[in-house]
Parts: sequence; C-alpha cells; structure tokens
Amino acid sequence: MRTLSIITFLSILTLHAAPKCDADNGGIKLPEGFCAQLAVEGIGAGRHAVVTPNGDVYVALMSGRGSKGGVAALRDADGDGKFETIEKFGDLSSTGIGLRNGYLYVATVNSVIRYKMTPGQLKPSGEAEVVVANLPGEREHGDKGLTFDGKGFLYVNVGSPSNACQAQNRRKGAPGQDPCPILEEHGGVWRFDENKLGQKESDGVRWATGFRQEPAITWHDGKLYIVMNSRDQLDTLWPEKFTPEDNATRPAEPMFRVDKQGENFGWPFCFFDYLTQKPVLNPEYGGDGKEVGRCDKFSLPIVSFPAHWAPVDVEFYTGSQFPAKYKGGAFIAFHGSWNRSPMPQEGYNVTFQPFSGEKPSGKFEIFASGFPGKAEIKTSNEATTRADGVAQAPDGSIYITDSEKGKVWHVMYKK
Repeated sequence: MRTLSIITFLSILTLHAAPKCDADNGGIKLPEGFCAQLAVEGIGAGRHAVVTPNGDVYVALMSGRGSKGGVAALRDADGDGKFETIEKFGDLSSTGIGLRNGYLYVATVNSVIRYKMTPGQLKPSGEAEVVVANLPGEREHGDKGLTFDGKGFLYVNVGSPSNACQAQNRRKGAPGQDPCPILEEHGGVWRFDENKLGQKESDGVRWATGFRQEPAITWHDGKLYIVMNSRDQLDTLWPEKFTPEDNATRPAEPMFRVDKQGENFGWPFCFFDYLTQKPVLNPEYGGDGKEVGRCDKFSLPIVSFPAHWAPVDVEFYTGSQFPAKYKGGAFIAFHGSWNRSPMPQEGYNVTFQPFSGEKPSGKFEIFASGFPGKAEIKTSNEATTRADGVAQAPDGSIYITDSEKGKVWHVMYKK
C-alpha cells in the first residue's frame, strides 16, 4: 500500500474543503440558523447574478463611479467557497443576466447580448451576439433586467425616464402629460424571441405596461413577476398636498403578477399607498392623496413594500437547503432609499416574501441586513454596501451581490 506524503494528503483535503462561514457573516445580519461567507470583493459594481450547474457565478457589472461594466466570471476551484479565479469580459453597463440553452444572456442599458458558453471554460471565447439592439436607455431608469419563460421567449423591462410623466420632469407643480407619450416606448416589459438575433424594440411584443422602473423581473411558475420602484418627491413637488412624512412612507414599492398580455399597472397616473393599501391618483393628474379617480381601472399589486426601498432584483426560491417555509417564496434585493429625508434612509436589505402558489402568504421578513454599514444613515452616499442581486446556487444556497464594494456573499443554512 502506497503511503501518501503529508503534503499530498493536505492537498487532497484542500481540494475537498467545504465552504466555511465567516465569524461575522461577512458583515451582514441573517436569521438564526443561517450564515454567510464573503466569497469575493472588489469585482466592480455588481448587479444581477446567475450560477451555473458546476457552481461558477456570473455577475453583471454596472459602469460609472470608477467602475467598468461587463461581466465578472467567478470560479471556486478548490471548493473552499472563495472565488480565487476572476475573469472579466465585455465593457457595457449591465444589470440583467441569465443562462439559457448554452448561452449567457446579458441585459445592458441599450441592448440584450449573448455569449456562447463552452463547457468547462469560465470565460466565453467568442464575441457577443446582439439579440436586441437600440433599446431606449436614457440616464434616468435605464437599467434593464431579463428573464425567460422556458418557451422560447425573453422578457426585458424598459424603464420610464421620468418620475411621473410631467412635461417638465421633477418640476414643482408641473402637471402630468395625459396621455403619457413616454408609455409608447417605455414603462413596460417587452417580449422577444430568445433565439433571433438583430431584433429591435418594435420587433417585440409589449407584454405589460404602466411601470416606472422595474429591473426586478422574473418568470416563475408560468407567470411574470415584477417589483417596481415607485415615485419620488411627493413633498417637494407638491408641498401644499403632501408632507415629508407622506413622501417617506406612502408611495409603496409594489409587486405585480402579470396574468395576461397587455395588462396596465397604472403608472404614471397612480401610486399604491403603503399606509392605506389602496391606489390613489397622483397629484400630477389632480390627486390630493385621497382620491382614487381612474386608478380603479388598473391592475393592483399582489403585495407591497415600504416606500423608496428601491427593488433591484427578485428570485423565487426553488431549492431545498433552506427550511420548508422558504420554498416557493421570493427573495427581493432592495438597494436602499435616497428620498426619505429628513427621516433616515431605509431599505438596504434582502427581503423574503413567502408565497403559497402564485399568491403571497403572510408578512414579509427582512432576511439579510446590515448593508449600509451602520444602523442609521441620512443619505445614500453613506452606504458602504448595497444589495443588488440574488442568485440561487445548485445546492440551494444563495449568493447576494453588492454594487458599492463589489462584494459577493454566499449564504447557507447550517442549523
């Protein structure tokens, strides 16, 4: 019998080392029984992520503020949970990302591109193919998410470059345009053929409309789900009607389920009031904070979250590592408010919303918190980390990405 040397033995142990959670969970707070390992940091402004069957992680990167766009490809070759191999490709500011039939799809501000993947190879060797080109992508609300229905179609959000479709955007007392011309090419989710190259927006189908900004989109159990960023500045634009407290607490971040093609969810005419759990007419269209008006004609949210939390990503949990109550529920990455002053900013977290079938069941809970870096902040610039993406791994654990320090946390259940 051959005797293994100590070096060889230690090498084998290293190759089979299991991920170990950090003593401080990488600086974030989690429910009892969960722990986290900081798997990597400094990769750039991370947005959405996707995990391959072999455990490689691909993170879409936003450009700006000294960060380059593109994609970061991460590999843990020795099984210790740390991504020691990092390869980057592309340079366009990106948010949405997904794997489908051997291709990696990436949603940039103005397009959807894809890369042919080679089994066992971390970085694609070929050039990107353009699936959809020349999408509207103005500076305000230009970020795009993507998702697939499993039937050959790709869905992409096109946000509205406006707060409430005023003729003069964010101008005190300016009325809203009626009808809103922005909705012709923005404010909706478009469906495209996932296999056809060189498409443009007019080649797609506007699947749903009436959204302000909605990069948090996903297809789950036969339906499209969307978590929307609602309106800002009720108090500063309409001080005679709304107080700073109204602005900080009332315009909910709603979650929608699209039940049929062509549904309208009410932006810019209405906002969903988090306090009363009812839709109300926006002041740009004559609303006083109480009047419902035309808002009873639009589809309602299936659940809502506090004002200005800023949802960026949503992922339904289909794994089995976590306790049973998480199965079928939705993890939502909120990267935090900027428009709650003089009250403290809030919403820097990953929230879990339980579901029963296609309907929410019970109150949401804060799943991961601690991202701002301190208990209370007055401006978003004080946040040292911000959750921007959630992705499920093959073993049922999840990854959380960060857009400030380029961190990726690996969250596991250990109880």
